[in-house]
Amino acid sequence: MVNLELYKVFYTVAKCGSLTKAAEELYISQPAVSQAIKQLERSLGGKLFNRTHKGMELSETGGKQIFPIVEQALKLFENAESKYTELKDTATGVVRICASDTVATHFLLPYIKKYHEKYPDVNLILQNGTSSETIELLKNKKGDIGFVNLPIDDSEISLTNTVMRLHDTFVASDAYSELMGETVDLRKLQDYPLLMLELSTATRQAIVSFAHSQGIHLHPEIELASLELMTELAKTGIGIACIPKEFVKHELDSGELKEIKTNPALPTRAIGLALPKDENLTFAVKEFLNMILAEKD
Repeated sequence: MVNLELYKVFYTVAKCGSLTKAAEELYISQPAVSQAIKQLERSLGGKLFNRTHKGMELSETGGKQIFPIVEQALKLFENAESKYTELKDTATGVVRICASDTVATHFLLPYIKKYHEKYPDVNLILQNGTSSETIELLKNKKGDIGFVNLPIDDSEISLTNTVMRLHDTFVASDAYSELMGETVDLRKLQDYPLLMLELSTATRQAIVSFAHSQGIHLHPEIELASLELMTELAKTGIGIACIPKEFVKHELDSGELKEIKTNPALPTRAIGLALPKDENLTFAVKEFLNMILAEKD
């Protein structure tokens, strides 16, 4: 096993040419310096210095042969330490962001653009996945930041902040105008063609769970994996989409879709920011977090 400290002492003595001066530079005693040199010589099985009246001279067949190699190695270690310090104080490297397509499109996109403009040297990797897939990436240290549907109860990740509130609602084209303009009983929508996300998604599970608590069973006519496709189908009049209002703001503002208000209304949900447990965050990751959280304060 290489003892780096012994080589540091060897290098300092060779550079200073004196045990006393080396001890002063290393902030240790002269006997400790002398002992370290003897220990390294025993380990290598040869003489590294000649002790002269002028001080310490590198031996021809030992010290002079290894000095340039030791010098180069110590500089490499110094560069490694400098690089690590730079990572803690400079936005470089990689930031791996885990989120669903919908969250990335409707929430993260402006932050990603702003961050990339500010820190062009950082490689942003956006990993698509459901909340459960995002959590697995964080737990396996394959992601740096995750955005998940709340609530989440998992002791192996760290939940920090709620970054977005979601208001699930029902929207449709004018093909269902008889349901618009007044609040309708949620139970009534059981008789209409519904468009909903797949049952495996946290969004669908939250809606189904709430409906069941009211004694209502909402069975979709069409299940989809994409909110964007669901929105397009709703615009054609195929059915009534169950979707967060925040994700169809443009369509509601333009009148392409209209909200169907229900009694009871679907409960508010939230997107939370999650991090790997007990992980030392790089400066680049911290800066991305700060950019998001600064606008949420």
